[in-house]
Amino acid sequence: MTPLFANSHAVVEATTLVVAGRFLLILVAARLLGELMVRLQLPTILGELLAGVLLGVSGLHLVVPPESGVATAPWLLNLTGQLGEVSSEQVNQISNGTYPFLQAVASIGLYSLLFLTGLESELDELIAVGMQASTVALAGVILPFALGTAGLMALFHVDLVPAVFAGASMTATSIGITASVFGELGMLRSREGQIVIGAAVLDDIIGIVVLAVVVALASDGGLSMGPILQLVAAAVLFVLAAIGLSRTAARPFDFLVDRLKAPGEIVVASFLVLCLCCFGATAIGLEAALGAFAAGLILSRSRHTEAIQETVKPLVSLFATIFFVLIGTAMDLSVLDPTTPANRAGLVVAAFLFAVAILGKLASGWSFLSAVPTNRLVVGLGMMPRGEVGLIFLGLGTTAGLLTPSLEAAILIMVIGTTFLAPILLRLAIPADQLQTADGNS
Repeated sequence: MTPLFANSHAVVEATTLVVAGRFLLILVAARLLGELMVRLQLPTILGELLAGVLLGVSGLHLVVPPESGVATAPWLLNLTGQLGEVSSEQVNQISNGTYPFLQAVASIGLYSLLFLTGLESELDELIAVGMQASTVALAGVILPFALGTAGLMALFHVDLVPAVFAGASMTATSIGITASVFGELGMLRSREGQIVIGAAVLDDIIGIVVLAVVVALASDGGLSMGPILQLVAAAVLFVLAAIGLSRTAARPFDFLVDRLKAPGEIVVASFLVLCLCCFGATAIGLEAALGAFAAGLILSRSRHTEAIQETVKPLVSLFATIFFVLIGTAMDLSVLDPTTPANRAGLVVAAFLFAVAILGKLASGWSFLSAVPTNRLVVGLGMMPRGEVGLIFLGLGTTAGLLTPSLEAAILIMVIGTTFLAPILLRLAIPADQLQTADGNS
């Protein structure tokens, strides 16, 4: 085997070709399909997910996650190797080694999107729908989890731990996808949008706790309530701190920004708050995504909020696109092929999980009381997409060896189906006059 660094200059050139080439493929494909979706009056995110499918494991194999076990298209490796004067084997090693960099850039997109979502959220409006959001979140977790776990055990004779894990994978809601769709449709600050965003944030917290319980069940040590209660306490304190800071931190932030003279002071100061909140959330065992949303909420009352939004939106347009494309690249649609005998058991289980995943979240839209007219169908559909959160659950289950091949395929199909279907159904469920009103206010 040729050493990877036999020619360091050639390797540097090849690395540049791999990294720049990936961005080129992702942005061109996402833009073309995004433009097509807009012309079909569908959310842009759907085009970005399809771009990922086209480029990734289920398509041309041009951008594939190393952990997928799928090889990058040989012609692309050979072409890059010829241009960079290295072997195709070295290009493959470079491609695998630099993939985490691409994921890091995608994470910037997710955190920027959630930061922007927090900025555009009115704390008073979130608090006003707090009870409804809490009810929606709880119903959206309990119903899919209970029905999924019980159904798998009763109908398909799945063992307890795999059934619990599959049920837990259906509790997730992708706040990134939900926020993107509601933002694009001009519904983010509507009553329905605020309920869904609030519920999705709570879902993140509940999902972390559910995941902790499932991991504890799967481990040899059994279930220990101490760490779980600590996690719940940390989550509650973090949310309360974010709400408190959203009322008090804007003034010192504005004081600091007004005294900064170097160019880019607003975006740099904003991202310092973003990084601090992501760091704090991760340090206490929560998701960094929750910290990103909290950072936006904290700065939502700043005098510079509009300026912050204008500086963050281009970053979201660029980097969040990469995030959604990468979700698509990891989706293996071959599990949908009924002509493959190995897929048939998974498809039967998948049909059950898919139905429960949809009905459980839809039912959450009718789980709350409200004197104000609310489009409950939109609320339920907004809770449907599992997206990257569902893929994280699936990845953990696969890594831990908890899932059979058929159950693994069924969970993947459920994640794929809800991720693609939710943006389409949301667009159809929102009346045109409501969209026009929302667009006019956005």
